[in-house]
Amino acid sequence: MSRRFGLMVVMGLLWLAVPAWGDGPGVPWNQLDRGERQILKPFADKWDQLPPERQERLRRGAERWQSMTPEERAEAKQRFKQWRELPPGERAAIRKRFEQFRSLPPEEQERVRARFRWFRQLPPEQRQALRDKWQRMTPAERREFREQLRSMSPGERQEFMGGGGMGGGR
Repeated sequence: MSRRFGLMVVMGLLWLAVPAWGDGPGVPWNQLDRGERQILKPFADKWDQLPPERQERLRRGAERWQSMTPEERAEAKQRFKQWRELPPGERAAIRKRFEQFRSLPPEEQERVRARFRWFRQLPPEQRQALRDKWQRMTPAERREFREQLRSMSPGERQEFMGGGGMGGGR
């Protein structure tokens, strides 16, 4: 994959993922530092016409790209490739869930992140088993399961989940 294509992929990914920052005037292309211009080269012709918020998102994305290791860059390119291959309806559903997540209070967002970290630390076989069990549950069983988890203390919940106990599955 060419370097330019890789940069375009990451810039597109970052444009989708990074929130807008600031409402001040935009930065002229010639005032960007050399590294930013190199990464943002696909936007050079239209840079000065971009809204300041978009310029800022792109600059922050370029900053993140510069701070990534080669492995992180490769992973970002792969994620963007997977994103592009998703059907439009699935991308729209993901965007909607992301917006719902962003509308949660910070403490709830952190709870969701903690649960995700816990899930990602499970062995792949256990993650798949939990996914399969969840998919087999009816909507009523899923509601009952959520209520059961909410009624537990954090220690009870951890013990329950650590034991693979997604109760209510068929």
